[in-house]
Amino acid sequence: MSDIVTQYINKAQPWQIDVCEKLRTMVGQTIPGVEERLQYGKPHYLKNGHYAAVIAVAKAKVSFMVFNATDIPEVKGLLRALGNGERKAVDITEGQDVDYGVLAGILAKTTTAR
Repeated sequence: MSDIVTQYINKAQPWQIDVCEKLRTMVGQTIPGVEERLQYGKPHYLKNGHYAAVIAVAKAKVSFMVFNATDIPEVKGLLRALGNGERKAVDITEGQDVDYGVLAGILAKTTTAR
């Protein structure tokens, strides 16, 4: 794990740190050999040199975005499309129940072709 990513995460609110660490662990378990780096000011995760996911901390949420997600359907209230739908994101707020297994399943589907 990248020390600079750890520093980014540790600047967040306590609940956001918890969410980020769980997302970070989930990404590492879902994508063997994933590369973690801080890019564009946010933690990015790459598989074989291709973007797989991003974690972004904002004032009142943590966003988790996956790439290569054209074939992943939007889920109202959970997963929204960005741009042309190639990226999908979920916004997590304080106190929200998060099914990391569902997110891992989505991430696994988007990285199987890479």
